[in-house]
Amino acid sequence: MITVIIPTLNEADYLTPLLGDLSPQIDGHEIIVADGGSVDDSLVIAEKFGAKIIRSDQGRGQQLKAGADHACGKVLLFLHADSRFPRDGLAAIERQLIDQPACVGGNFRLVFDGDTRFSRWLIKFYAWIRKLGVYYGDSGIFARREIYIQIGGIQPFALMEDYDFSRRLEKAGPTCCIAEPALITSSRKFEGRHAPAIIWGWFKIHALYHFGVSPEKLAKLYYG
Repeated sequence: MITVIIPTLNEADYLTPLLGDLSPQIDGHEIIVADGGSVDDSLVIAEKFGAKIIRSDQGRGQQLKAGADHACGKVLLFLHADSRFPRDGLAAIERQLIDQPACVGGNFRLVFDGDTRFSRWLIKFYAWIRKLGVYYGDSGIFARREIYIQIGGIQPFALMEDYDFSRRLEKAGPTCCIAEPALITSSRKFEGRHAPAIIWGWFKIHALYHFGVSPEKLAKLYYG
C-alpha cells in the first residue's frame, strides 16, 4: 500500500484536479489530506474523494509530519496540492521499488506548467541538480516507510523540510528518479517575479541554511 500525503491550506482550486488524477489509481492505497486550517472548500473536496483528513498546525513541515504519523502504507508519497499527478504514477513507484529492492525512495522528474523561457530553464535546472542528489517536495518525494522511520522522518520545519528530508534520504541508500511518467507542478510561486531575483533568492536561502540560520528565520525571508 502507498499512502499519498497532501498538505493543504486553502487549496480548493488545485485539489480537485489532483485528487481527480489520483482517484483512478487509488484502489488498494490511501490518500491523507493534512490540512493546516483551510477556510475554503478544501476539506469538502477531500471528503468527496474519500481522503482521510488530518488536521494539523499550519506549516508544510508540520502537516507532512502529521500526515505521515497517521499513514498505514508501506510506502509514503508526499505531494504538493498544486501538482498534477501522472497516470499510472503509483504503479510506477511500485514497479521501481520491486525492481530495485535496495532503493530506499526517490522522486519524479519534474515539469513546470506554463510555456515560458524561465519555466523551461527550470525544468533543465531541476534535472541537473537531481543528478547531484538534490530535489524538493514539488517533485513528489517517496520513501519506504521503514526508511522514513529509520532516518527520523520529516521535521516540522517552517521551511526547507523537504530539502532536509531528501538529504537524509540520500544518505540512507540508493534512490531513484522516475523519469516517465513525469510529475507536473504549478509555476504560480514564480508569477510576477523576475528570474534573477528568484535564482538569487534560491542561492541565498540555501547558503543561509548551510550556515545554520534557523528554518523559522528563513521562512520569514522567503515568504516576506
